[in-house]
Amino acid sequence: MKIYQVDAFTSQAYKGNPAGVCVLPSSKPLDDTLLQNISAELHVSETAFLSKQNGSYHLRWFTPLAEIDFCGHATLSSAHILWETGLEKKQDTIEFDTLSGKLFARYKNGKIELNFPSFTGQPALVQKRITTALGITPIFSGVNGSRYLFEVENRQVLETMQPDFSKLKKFGDKQFIITCKSEDKEHDFYSRFFVPFIGIDEDPVTGSAHSFLAPYWSRKLGNKLLKAYQASQRGGILECELTDKDRVLIRGQAVIVFEIEMREEHIPRWH
Repeated sequence: MKIYQVDAFTSQAYKGNPAGVCVLPSSKPLDDTLLQNISAELHVSETAFLSKQNGSYHLRWFTPLAEIDFCGHATLSSAHILWETGLEKKQDTIEFDTLSGKLFARYKNGKIELNFPSFTGQPALVQKRITTALGITPIFSGVNGSRYLFEVENRQVLETMQPDFSKLKKFGDKQFIITCKSEDKEHDFYSRFFVPFIGIDEDPVTGSAHSFLAPYWSRKLGNKLLKAYQASQRGGILECELTDKDRVLIRGQAVIVFEIEMREEHIPRWH
């Protein structure tokens, strides 16, 4: 059983967001404890496990601490592995069955295109202690379930903010998306993303967050096609496009950094 490490939303190794990808044999299921242990061993923000079932792929995502219900960069990495290893043809659309419903990936103009649901953050008053823990004074605050979206004044504020992660963890299963309008001609907006409750203080590049960011900036800027930069230390580039069917197309590139093969004696159900 091979495990790959892929850098997503980048064309350069050691940039973007690293994800583990493991294609499981459909005939040899593994228990959740082993999947969680593998994810903890790899210790990247998410590891994707997928197995083919009736023409589509059952896809699950694990952080080093827990299973999650939505992950963009590990989905993009999974599609990249399926095409690069020849398990799927680049002219074919890949269908994933996930905890967030059906997701789709296709290869288009040298990029991987993900077809994701679109989410809207409703304007809301947010507790002062949350923005204090983030270290920001937002000019917009929005909420959708456990996800918070904050717009700040400019890129300098975005890049120099220093969240207090010990305080943020006390808010439970909250996710924090911080964004601002671009100040250059190459991008439309920037963002950062924090999920400390599942062991990810800052996620380097987050595809799923752009299911919220793209609709937000599309309304503000009046464009359906948007170019985004996630301003983490590693950095990543995403292209987003809103469809007429309430979906977001998210495009990016990926690079395989290495692959490893698990020894059979460490896979309990195989011996």
